[in-house]
Amino acid sequence: MILAGDVGGTKVHLALFDFIDGNLKHTRDKQFPAKEYTGLETIVKEFVVSEKVTAACFGVPGPVRDGRLRLTNLPWTLDSRELAANLKIDYVFLINDLQANGYGIAELGPEQVYTLSEGDARQVGNRALISAGTGLGEAFLVFDGRDYVPYPSEGGHSDYAPRNEDEIDLLRFLMQKYNGRISFERVVSGQGLTNIYEFLRDVRGQEEPAWLAERMRSEDPNAVITELATKAKSEICERALDMFVAAYGAEAGNLALKILSVGGLYVGGGIAPRILEKLKDGTFIKAFTDKGRLSQLLVNTPVKVILESRTALIGAAAYAEARAAELSGISPRAASVKF
Repeated sequence: MILAGDVGGTKVHLALFDFIDGNLKHTRDKQFPAKEYTGLETIVKEFVVSEKVTAACFGVPGPVRDGRLRLTNLPWTLDSRELAANLKIDYVFLINDLQANGYGIAELGPEQVYTLSEGDARQVGNRALISAGTGLGEAFLVFDGRDYVPYPSEGGHSDYAPRNEDEIDLLRFLMQKYNGRISFERVVSGQGLTNIYEFLRDVRGQEEPAWLAERMRSEDPNAVITELATKAKSEICERALDMFVAAYGAEAGNLALKILSVGGLYVGGGIAPRILEKLKDGTFIKAFTDKGRLSQLLVNTPVKVILESRTALIGAAAYAEARAAELSGISPRAASVKF
C-alpha cells in the first residue's frame, strides 16, 4: 500500500493507493484541518489504522532541502527520515506540491483534463504547470527525450508585471495595501481575486450593493465573487473575475516563454475547475498569447486544464512507488501487471 499526502497551510489531504494491472488504484482518502493538529505524524497515525504502508510521499508547499522543510503557514518542521522512523514506513519522501502535481499529470486520463487550446499537438518539448489556489504555484516539466521530469520553482513569487492602465493602478493599490513589493501571487490566487475586487470597489468606485457587502463579510469572499460572476449577477464581481483570468493567462504565457514549453501548458489548482466556463470565453488565451513577436509560439502551445482534484495525491503516490522501487529493487506497480 502506498500513502500519499498533499500538505497545505489549511488542510492536509491523505490517500492510500494500491496497484491493479500496473495502474494506480485509489483506496480511500480523507482531509484534515491542519491547524487542529500538532504535526503531520499525528495526522498520519489517525488516518492509517491497519494498512501496511510500504512507501509514502508528501507534496509540500515550498522548497525541500535534504528531505527537510519548515512550513511557512504552520509551525511544523518536516523531516523525511524522522517521519520514516516514527511512522515505521520504510521509505518516506518529501517533494514540492507542484512537483507532485507534475508527476500526477502522467497518470491522468483524457476525461480528467479539458483542452482549452489545441495548439500544435505535433510539437515535442518541455511542458509547464501553473496552479492558482491558496497561492500561486509554478513548475517545469522538462522533457529528457523519453519522460517529462517535474522540477519545482517559486515563480509565483516573482514580481507582478502590469500590462495596462487598470493593472498599473492595481499595482499601486497593492503596494499601498502590502507596504512594498508585489508578487504575482498577490493577484493570481484566491487572495488575489479578493484584492482585485477591493481595488475595483475602493479605487475604481464600482458599486457594491449592501446585500453584496454583507455576503462578502459573512461568507468566503472568493466563493461569493466566483458565484456571482459566473452567474452574471454582479457587475463588480464579473469585472474582478475578468481581470483575474487575464492576469492568470498573462503569467501562464510568461512561464511558457521562460521554459519554452512547446509540449504544452497545464493549468492546475483548485480555482481553474470552478471557473472553467470563464476560462473558455477567450480571456485567458488572449492574454496567454499576447506576447508580441513571440505570440505565434504561444498560439502553437497546447493549453489544458486539470479537472482531477486528486492530481497531487496521484503524483505523490506514483513518485513514492518509483523511488522506493529504485532503492529496494521491488516494484508493486510492476508486480501487479498481469501477463
